[in-house]
Amino acid sequence: MIRLTLSENGTNPLRVLCLGAHSDDIEIGCGGTLLLLKKTHPNLKLYWVVLSASGMRGREAAKSAELFTAGCEAKVELKDFRDRYLPYDGEKVKLYFDELKNRFEPNLIFTHWSGDAHQDHRLTSELTWNTFRDHLILEYEIPKYDGDIGRPNLFVPLDSSLCEEKVGHLFTVFESQGSKPWFARETFLGLMRIRGMEANACSGYAEAFYAKKVSL
Repeated sequence: MIRLTLSENGTNPLRVLCLGAHSDDIEIGCGGTLLLLKKTHPNLKLYWVVLSASGMRGREAAKSAELFTAGCEAKVELKDFRDRYLPYDGEKVKLYFDELKNRFEPNLIFTHWSGDAHQDHRLTSELTWNTFRDHLILEYEIPKYDGDIGRPNLFVPLDSSLCEEKVGHLFTVFESQGSKPWFARETFLGLMRIRGMEANACSGYAEAFYAKKVSL
């Protein structure tokens, strides 16, 4: 398996844009990887965007972003586009993406997988590629009832302690999701365990992504 390493130097810190349609998407999809980047890149700069985060979900999103970005330079933006209606508010969402591009120039972008069954997730992915055309984009996966888990091709091995930290943050913050059967430790740890097996990770755990286009 070929291994790639992200690097930074004092004048060019790693700048990461995290895009999520809903309040817990970034954390579920790439939370462990972000915790790892914080440990390995002391000059990390994060721009954290949640498109649908209002009411209680907005308060949860703000608290969660604070936990996951603690200790690094971060900008958090929580928008109030309607949950489940992003494609129908597409023009407004597209205008927001155009504005976002002028505010932050990332080295790396995390967004939804384009093959995701959820319409909000697919639109977020589509607009990411439409807006950021010369960037390294990694698409994360979200487990759900639809059974749309695919075959990602990029893996980030994670220590079990980081996996526990990620899951701990999820259950500390997202009380609104606690009654949903899929929102379970076994779901999140199980998926990372499967991806860890596929990646031959020493710890047995990993997060996985879709890397459609990479230039070396």
